[in-house]
Amino acid sequence: MTTTVNPVLRVAPAAPAEATAYFGAALAFHTDVSDVAAALAVGGDPGFVLVDSRNTRAWEQGHVPGALHLPTALVPERAARLLDPSVPVVTYCWGPGCNGAARAALALAELGYRVKEMLGGFEYWVRERLAFETRRGGGHRDPDPLAAPVDADDCGC
Repeated sequence: MTTTVNPVLRVAPAAPAEATAYFGAALAFHTDVSDVAAALAVGGDPGFVLVDSRNTRAWEQGHVPGALHLPTALVPERAARLLDPSVPVVTYCWGPGCNGAARAALALAELGYRVKEMLGGFEYWVRERLAFETRRGGGHRDPDPLAAPVDADDCGC
């Protein structure tokens, strides 16, 4: 007789205490587009610096308003001049298919900065119809109805 194994449960879920430790740690390393947008929308000092770690061409194509442009390759050379070590940093790159924000976060952490990565990157910033800037001005696009809330301010999570 053949037994079918549920691929989701082939490896059992972690015990609650282990899951609590893991997900608690994950939230210390990551934030998301909606949370960053909400923090920036309040106005004033959000308590962190948002860093776009992409190259200049990508930055000019579009970036989050108020973000600081610091390409990953230039972190060792420019971070001390641009960033206050007492202020947390949130990094982003293109999107979830790119690890540039993680590489920038690692470079900043190695220099002593407290850092988080913005999950989804610029791709999900735009997908959620949030304002962006380009070298020609600002804008926003209609939300992707399959990847962003279209009838609410957020997904409710």
